[in-house]
Amino acid sequence: MAIKDEDPTSITTALLTLLNVSATRAGKRKVQVEVFVPAEKLNKRKSARISETASTPEVDAERREDNVPEKEETMQEEGNDALDTTDAYELHFGNYPPILSESSRNAADAKSWTISTTRNGSLGTTVISVPADSILSEKHESSIDILERLYAPFRARQLKQPREQTNLQNDLLSTLSNRRDLYLTCTPLDTRKSIREAIALHAVNHVTKKRRRVLKNNERLAHAAKTDSNAEPPLDVQDQGFTRPSVLFLLPFRSSALDWYSAITSHTPSPSFQIENQARFTSEYGLPPGAIDKLAEAEPGTYPLDHVETFKGNVDDNFRVGVKLTRKSVKMFAEFYGCDVILASPLGLRRSIEKERNADYLSSIEVLVVDQLDALSMQNWDHVKFVLSHLNKLPKESHDTDFSRLRPWYLEGHAAYLRQSIFLAAHETPEARALYNNALINVAGKIRTQKHWSPVSVPEGIQQNFVHFDCASPKDEADKRFNYFTAQLLPTVLKSAVQSANTAVFVPSSFDFIRVHNYFKKYSGVSFAILSE
Repeated sequence: MAIKDEDPTSITTALLTLLNVSATRAGKRKVQVEVFVPAEKLNKRKSARISETASTPEVDAERREDNVPEKEETMQEEGNDALDTTDAYELHFGNYPPILSESSRNAADAKSWTISTTRNGSLGTTVISVPADSILSEKHESSIDILERLYAPFRARQLKQPREQTNLQNDLLSTLSNRRDLYLTCTPLDTRKSIREAIALHAVNHVTKKRRRVLKNNERLAHAAKTDSNAEPPLDVQDQGFTRPSVLFLLPFRSSALDWYSAITSHTPSPSFQIENQARFTSEYGLPPGAIDKLAEAEPGTYPLDHVETFKGNVDDNFRVGVKLTRKSVKMFAEFYGCDVILASPLGLRRSIEKERNADYLSSIEVLVVDQLDALSMQNWDHVKFVLSHLNKLPKESHDTDFSRLRPWYLEGHAAYLRQSIFLAAHETPEARALYNNALINVAGKIRTQKHWSPVSVPEGIQQNFVHFDCASPKDEADKRFNYFTAQLLPTVLKSAVQSANTAVFVPSSFDFIRVHNYFKKYSGVSFAILSE
């Protein structure tokens, strides 16, 4: 699952192909330099676009139109901090990150990590892994790196909540600010909303800082063109990826997307922000009008709390939606190549990728959030691995990319080494730990919380037995376990008058569940009922 450093020859060939394709298209962003001309022409382009059929160049024109009215306002607010080299965002995602060395990449590929354990405030005991001999091995945790205009209202809301909740959010934001990967292996029910709000703030901050850098460079280029039209444009304006989406939320259900939508929009409140297509989103991702949520409406104690939290609301697992963030608006259902954030299920993305025959909109993901890993592991885990295998790959098409604005590490095929991944789970599973160990190669390092569980006494009258079966290779484990169950264990159960009528078979894997279900349907001597999500 680790994304290896691609062969330089293949990267060069792929980039040359993209450049050749881009050069043959009249609408490519490199040629359309209206971004550097007065706003009047952009407005004319906007009015003309209303009567035209949507296409990729027009999506790019829409991007420029969004940028122009907010450019002057942003510059006035933020001042003249052209490039703050001490900013945590710039240090990690700048053009030449000091941590992105050949030795750090090789160490990440070889899974050669320097591991230490420490206590991290409300997050508890954490295991920190950094590439061997990394310059970060002795680095202290960073402070909270959030833009003041986003952080000030968040701090104001924190004053109204319990101190424990505030401490958890601040410790989480401080940890995320160092841009290391983070795996929270235990997220209690009463902390999930607080955790979502903190991570959503981190994601909105990332998009805002990236947009601010683009706007400042747009201003510099426009000023340079206005001063001397024959002069060469500034060379240090690399600030973009191949495509616009930079944050991906991978979620199990539509109800989960609704929760994260609420978390994101809590940092974009009205009237400062206008939310477009809000009614449509809440309608499609909530329950149908008039529907009764039996879990949410049931008397407390009727169902376990974790069951209610997981399965209440709309539990459809096939969805994907783009979210576009500007300075004063949040647009739901934005076109993928024109959005900043993607909320999607693994199944929804896989169907989209297989239908379109490419995943170019995932080529420039810089922040990945995978929530409810425990729930995803009980769906089709192969979909999760499929999506992650398509992240940060060189795109198959140019999508009107302005290659003069691409960050160098995108051109070199090193984006996966800087992507920050955030995993959230109610409890650990072998699949999630394997994903953490093998798929995350962030050269800044990775952090995993460590939870120790107290033993649970087995109630009287219940006999607990662990059954051994022979298996020489892990690859054969599923087949060997199934064969032992059908040939040895199940016949023994069916011979017992008590066990044959009072037995529950729990199968954690969806693949094994389908396999056992099909076997029972063919086995005429078994009377059974099925219960799944």
